[in-house]
Amino acid sequence: MAFGVFIHRTDSIYDDSPAARYQFPRQYLGRAKACAGDWIVYYEPRKVADTRGYFAVAKVRAITPDHSDTDMYIADIEPGTYLDFSNNVPFSGVSGVTERGVLNEAGRISGRAQSAIRPLSAADFRRILDLGFAEDGYVLPRVGPPAQVSGMSETQTPFDMGDPARDRVNFLGSRIERDRIFRRNVLRAYDSRCAMTGLKLINGGGRAEVEAAHIQPVKANGQDVICNGIALSGTAHWMFDRGLVSIADDFRILISSHVNDLEGVRAMISKTGHIHLPAREAERPHRRFLAWHRENCFKS
Repeated sequence: MAFGVFIHRTDSIYDDSPAARYQFPRQYLGRAKACAGDWIVYYEPRKVADTRGYFAVAKVRAITPDHSDTDMYIADIEPGTYLDFSNNVPFSGVSGVTERGVLNEAGRISGRAQSAIRPLSAADFRRILDLGFAEDGYVLPRVGPPAQVSGMSETQTPFDMGDPARDRVNFLGSRIERDRIFRRNVLRAYDSRCAMTGLKLINGGGRAEVEAAHIQPVKANGQDVICNGIALSGTAHWMFDRGLVSIADDFRILISSHVNDLEGVRAMISKTGHIHLPAREAERPHRRFLAWHRENCFKS
């Protein structure tokens, strides 16, 4: 088993869903098999406009043939392991390239940097995660003092993965820490603004008065991916979880016929009738998750 890098772009021609599956051609089969049972980092190429660089981490459960195409294979992502970075990590910075393994003996970028699947050293894996999950104090918890959870803090300190890296990846499976990272990612995407009301309220302690809600809950096999999240104020979150409001595929706000104060709810939600959306299209609620909420929660 070994760490790896999987190249993925939003406009990929492959049948990819990074939180669930990664499709690739036969030529990368050996490298992909080496990653089975271990963690990989997703990377978006520099030539992509507004590239995210290294943007997420996930664990490969298995490599299987793609029965719809004999020349293709699927890297099956272990459910509940995909996690977007809090900070997109660039390919290179002031200290040089982030992924040192792409350098040749002369210290120059080699052809390995173009490989869609490539091995990743433990040192490079740790470096990328250090940067991807570094705390910057962007959003504090809504209530209570800043949390201190196993190597992660709300102060501007580097993320401590320990050494070697593979002995300290347990945090990726911690529900407490995943929830904290998910909240930071969703609030950042929505600029700390409630998607339903459009209000952006920050209290005197610098805490955003919105919460990060899963559209399809984790307990119902929902994923910790930004497009399965939405920033909501306390009241809007309560109504969303109880199916009193939902969201159409065109992002219209749907109000349940079970609401006992229809005019009050209409006055509360955005006057546009649509939710406030993240600027990046890939971070907007995915139709699959919205459909799940309408079919399983919404009281039409």
